[in-house]
Parts: sequence; structure tokens; C-alpha cells
Amino acid sequence: MNSIFRGDLGSPAGRRLAWLDSLLVDHGIFRLAWTNFAAVVPGRLYRANHPTPGRLARLTERYGLRTVINLRGEARNGSDALSREAAHRLGLTFIDLPLESRGVPQRARILRLMEIYGAMAEPALIHCKSGADRTGLAAGIFLLAEGRPVEEALAQLSLRFGHVRQARAGVLDAFFLLYRAEGRRPFAEWVRNDYDEEALRRDFRANRLASFVTERVLARE
Repeated sequence: MNSIFRGDLGSPAGRRLAWLDSLLVDHGIFRLAWTNFAAVVPGRLYRANHPTPGRLARLTERYGLRTVINLRGEARNGSDALSREAAHRLGLTFIDLPLESRGVPQRARILRLMEIYGAMAEPALIHCKSGADRTGLAAGIFLLAEGRPVEEALAQLSLRFGHVRQARAGVLDAFFLLYRAEGRRPFAEWVRNDYDEEALRRDFRANRLASFVTERVLARE
């Protein structure tokens, strides 16, 4: 990942560089006004794009957040460093669980995410960079793990959040649709015993133009 941040938040110059990296290199300037925030299950799970420290503080105060799940993984950029520092200052549990936005969902990571959901302190906030694809997948997984209908999970992957299912990120929709077609048992059991990653990878086809727009023009991860 491109970054001009060098890991230093302890000096004024290092902190300025972190903010420049977050706002300009990581496109955080667009996230100052566009939060992509929504409740997945009110009082339990919320979703957003990568929050600034100030927004994380406001969300924590308003919704009583206790956990942050970072679906980007350890990005080692300015946005990452600033949000980790803010979470620590606010007393939030900070968990890294990297997901892919354009790859076939991996069984091990899905099961690990459900373990996190089962053990975490609620309410929690999940976020990726834009809050569209990986966040939608994680939100849908939470709902399915709770026994909710597939249609509710699919609604978390919608244009309202900036998700374009015709692009390569549409493989996430295909994952939920596969469960709807095959899921005769609870979601966790299906993932553990029946989910065929290779078949989904083989069968899914994305629209090249839609993929170009989301990945090159909109700079999605």
C-alpha cells in the first residue's frame, strides 16, 4: 500500500505526516464529509468507512462503542496509526481481521470473524476503507450468524453504501447467494462443512468496465 507515513506519531512533524498521508494518500479527505455510517443491528453493531479520530470519539460517545473491528488489517499508514491511537485513548478494544473485497471469501477468516462476533464487547463498529464492500460482507455475516434471512445480508451489499455488484466485489454477493441456494443448515455449519471456495472462484465473472471504475477511478482497495 502506498504511504508517506513513517510510523512516528510522537513528534509534531510525524503527526502532521500521518494526517497528510491519511487525508491525501489514503483519500481520507473524502471521508471527512462522507461517513457511510449505518446501524447493522442497533445497539449491537454499526458500520462505517475508516473513521477519523474525532469521528470515532463522537461515535463512541453517542453509541457507547466498546469494540472496533478493522477489516483492512494492519495497514501501516496514517489512517491506521491515528485510528489505533484514538481507540486506545477511548478505551476501545481494537481488533484486526483483514478481509478481501474482490477475492472469494475465505472459510478460515469467515469462521474467525464469527468467533470475534461471539466474544466481543458490544456495541462494536466494523470498518474498511470506504465502508462499502468488506464492511458489507462482515455486516452480512453478522446477520447470517444471527439466523437472519439472506436478503438482509444482501442488503448490506448495496449501492446505498457504494457497493457495485457488477464489479469484482460482486463475488461477495455471489457468496451470500450461494448460501441461499445451498444453505439447508445454519450458516456457520454451512461455511464449515459445505462451502466450496474453489467452485465460487471458478464460476464468478465480473464486468470489466465496472471493475475498472471501482478499482481505478474510485480507488477502492
